[in-house]
Amino acid sequence: MPRLSSTPRGFAVSPLRAAATPVATTLLGSACSLLPFIAEFPLFPDTGLLMALGWRLLRPELWPARAALGLGLANDLIVGLPLGQSAAIWTVLFLLCDLADRRLDWRSYWIEWAVALPLFALAVLGGWLFALAGGSGASLALYLPQLVTAIMLFPLAVRLCAALDRWRLNL
Repeated sequence: MPRLSSTPRGFAVSPLRAAATPVATTLLGSACSLLPFIAEFPLFPDTGLLMALGWRLLRPELWPARAALGLGLANDLIVGLPLGQSAAIWTVLFLLCDLADRRLDWRSYWIEWAVALPLFALAVLGGWLFALAGGSGASLALYLPQLVTAIMLFPLAVRLCAALDRWRLNL
């Protein structure tokens, strides 16, 4: 069994790099929340979720829906969210991505953005519901800047995932 597989150009691809790049970049995206930035309201989106959805929508065959459970739990531990919050929200979002994959015959940039928009809205809504369950009295309107920022940063996240995908596959 060969350790390296071949690409269309004939270059060798490391299976470790091919498998670890999406996971590592998603975890690095989650670690971006640890940067020392102080805000009075949630302005920045969950960058781990941005990367995870970027990879999921770019390469649907890469991760099954159950992969979101482990990635979400890692995000909970890295960011400091209540254990299970990201795991539950990300799993629901990945299941909805699977549903969209079954319904859509072809994909384009605009369709990816149209699929991502309600997914980010559901993620923000889920985060708000978890905050309400935890005793927060925050208004949903307080989370709208986070939603707008996530929607605006999504194309950048997909471009980063595409560049990393070319690197990981030596294309």
